[in-house]
Amino acid sequence: MNTLKTTFLMALLTVLLVTAGGALGGEGGMVMAFVFALVMNGVSYWFSDKIVLRMYGAKEIGPDEAPKLHRMVQELTLRAKMVMPKLYLIPQEAPNAFATGRDENHAAVAVTEGILRILDERELQGVLAHELSHIKNRDILVGTIAAAMAGAISMLANIAHWGMIFGGRGNDDREGGHPIVALAMIIIAPLAALLVQMAISRSREFGADATGAAISGDPLSLANALRKLQQAAERVPMEANPATAHMFIVNPLTGGGLMTLFSTHPPIEERIRRLEKMGSGRS
Repeated sequence: MNTLKTTFLMALLTVLLVTAGGALGGEGGMVMAFVFALVMNGVSYWFSDKIVLRMYGAKEIGPDEAPKLHRMVQELTLRAKMVMPKLYLIPQEAPNAFATGRDENHAAVAVTEGILRILDERELQGVLAHELSHIKNRDILVGTIAAAMAGAISMLANIAHWGMIFGGRGNDDREGGHPIVALAMIIIAPLAALLVQMAISRSREFGADATGAAISGDPLSLANALRKLQQAAERVPMEANPATAHMFIVNPLTGGGLMTLFSTHPPIEERIRRLEKMGSGRS
């Protein structure tokens, strides 16, 4: 179901890109914006592991430094038939974790010092399985493509906006369509693209929960871990860059009301409910 939802949302982004391209910049403008956004996000995709790990001061830890953690990840990767990723420790008390890397052969899982203190072994195993699932499900690739499309739409809107200000729009309707339609797209398209991008991110979190629970064989422990992490995140805020918030297992940033529409994570309550349903064996 999560795969179908992601497929639908990606198709919706594609339709939005094509529609916005036709209304704002014509076929040429759409292609130019998409290629530029793809190059920008491609660089991020290939080097994201190094960038984000350095951003949080993460230090690689070997088997001698964290034998228990390495043993747990090795067991989980064997169950999932995956390559063992590199492990990193983030020097922050806020309990959280994330996975990064462009594929299984270039992957890393990072945990904070705080998460190692508040979770028991089964809960930590559930969190690690969730992060491995992001790697296994190629969520970083999906997120990069979604970001490229959303970025191209925003770029088209900016080009059209400045073009209207400085009178750069041509008279030929084939170059971009009616000015009123273009004005509406300048306002609506970037917002719609952002909402769809966030929905894709939320869908991938649900997918990682489900796959992680299957790998660990313990949905209830992952549910307990999410509950603990959410409560701790409210008490101990994390020094996190908003651009990387979507990578963490629980959102390090807080916000309610309309901000939930722009959240990269589904509500914790719903994630816990689904995991508890899996744990009870209900269909």
